[in-house]
Amino acid sequence: MRCRSNPNLEEADMTTHGDNAPAAGLNRRALLLSSGAAVLTSQFLASRSASAAAAASDLKFAASLGWTTFDSGRHLQEGFKAGVKELGGNLTMTDAGFDPKKQIEQIDALIATKPDVLLITPSDGVVIAPAVGRAIKAGIPVFTADSLVPGMDVVSTAMSNNFGMGAYAAEYIAKQLGGKGKIARVSLPKNVTWDQRTRGFESVMRGYPDIKVGAFWSYDFTAGVTPRQAMDKIIASHPDLDAIWCAWDGAAVDGVAAAKAADRPKMILTGIDGGSDAFKLIAAGTQLKLTLAQAFYEMSHQAVFNAHQLKAGKKPPRLIITPSYAVLQPMLTKGIPDDYDVTGRAAKLGWAPAALVSAP
Repeated sequence: MRCRSNPNLEEADMTTHGDNAPAAGLNRRALLLSSGAAVLTSQFLASRSASAAAAASDLKFAASLGWTTFDSGRHLQEGFKAGVKELGGNLTMTDAGFDPKKQIEQIDALIATKPDVLLITPSDGVVIAPAVGRAIKAGIPVFTADSLVPGMDVVSTAMSNNFGMGAYAAEYIAKQLGGKGKIARVSLPKNVTWDQRTRGFESVMRGYPDIKVGAFWSYDFTAGVTPRQAMDKIIASHPDLDAIWCAWDGAAVDGVAAAKAADRPKMILTGIDGGSDAFKLIAAGTQLKLTLAQAFYEMSHQAVFNAHQLKAGKKPPRLIITPSYAVLQPMLTKGIPDDYDVTGRAAKLGWAPAALVSAP
């Protein structure tokens, strides 16, 4: 159903899923909740009275998604949909397409619809903070997934250890190079949470004085230079480059294409995010050797669960660190999983969360 209740909401950017409506995009992933999350969900549902369950089914959830593209955006979207479908409520969503200015407009429009809960995946937590503040001032509890909104009294945030993921990938490169070589760094500074990955990288590199970081590039989603263009330039300008550390998988995937075009088969690339595009390249033995796969689905599903906890009179944690998985080629010999980030599924695959303190 299209939501037309506010003229400021672009029809193409918003979809609504009622409690009894089939949520488009829900698939096998939504049926794989197991282990602790499934137990907590079932216990919570069983503990609710009939009146509480009826009230939950009437909850109005509004979700402002910073993006829905790539595996990360799709998995976050699916987690929100599944959480509302399982626990109750109606969900309205918007997509800012990585544009924080557009996300501000969409958040303000959602505030005007007076939802019971506002769910957010921030495109840029610093830039959208004033709009988040307006939601909080309006009495709307805010829950975020994937990223922080600095300075705002958000009820709860579910996210990865971004500093740890950046450090893990840097340590992996350093060990693969035997502590010596020349590398490049491709970062994501526009989101304060994602920028922590670069801080993790830097903390590790201080311990390897014989590794020279000879090239730097910072991605701006609103600029005209694409990651592929940047990768082509970096590799062409540095023929002695041994490896490229990437703050996200999109750059690493484009880096593989650039390395192949430049005939650099021994170059090492690492990424952060997880998903089918990166997994396929790792499984095929390309230059992309490692990705830190994040539990995006679990983040957003957890946000919905926390919102229901709050509405039931229970105080949810202010910060939840969801697991990340250091995915290497041997972990993908049996196939490319799309549902690894549904709670409990990674364990069935034989994957353990990365300790984020050392790399193989």
